[in-house]
Amino acid sequence: MSTPQSYKSCASSQEEGVRILYACESGSRAWGFPSRDSDYDVRFLYVRPVEWYLSIFEKRDVIERPIDERLDLSGWDLRKALQLFRKSNPPLLEWLQSPIPYAENYSVAERIRALSPLTFSPKSCTYHYLNMAKGNYREYLQGDQVKIKKYFYVLRPILACEWIERFDSMPPMEFDRLVDALIPADSELYTIVQQLLARKKAGDELDLEPRLNPINDYLEERIGYFERTAVHLKSVEVDRDRELDELFRSALREVWG
Repeated sequence: MSTPQSYKSCASSQEEGVRILYACESGSRAWGFPSRDSDYDVRFLYVRPVEWYLSIFEKRDVIERPIDERLDLSGWDLRKALQLFRKSNPPLLEWLQSPIPYAENYSVAERIRALSPLTFSPKSCTYHYLNMAKGNYREYLQGDQVKIKKYFYVLRPILACEWIERFDSMPPMEFDRLVDALIPADSELYTIVQQLLARKKAGDELDLEPRLNPINDYLEERIGYFERTAVHLKSVEVDRDRELDELFRSALREVWG
């Protein structure tokens, strides 16, 4: 079976003509609730030679490689990444703080991290997580029998909304950190979530089971709450285009000489 390090051969300079700037785990392994057969979801940033950008034509700015049933690779060109960064893109911000980095070459990733607090938009990030929670809740957690492992895919984004409201910063990727910071340890909800988490990590088959009413009640109340309050959150609109342009140009110089 392939390992996460396989991104080196799949997105290498020999095959794609790129240089990898940063690569990390982005899925359940980074969130802290992998099962025994969880995929490796590797995400990376890359840059192409200067000549590639000097064109009148729009070109594909992502690289995607399904290696096998356990390893999925997806990368963004640096220019695309910076365009999304200026809009406070949550997936990119998550990648840059992944607890499982696979590679960090050159200074670009750290320079983007340094700018992150200045461009972080509570409103846009909350809407991102809220819409994720609503979609997964509607799809998987309705009715008396639910896909029980999907609780994690609604709990995590709702807790991310809670983190943004409370701390006014980008939430951590790790599910345990969100739970410990935001759910009282002496509550029934905390106990049920910990039991479910232990089952998932142990490799239990978490498929259709009776709904867990304490979690559903919490999720429905929180979804309704953030639907009402997200509109009032701060929306950061800071003009840093010149700074990001210079970051992009200096990255090209650093990587290609």
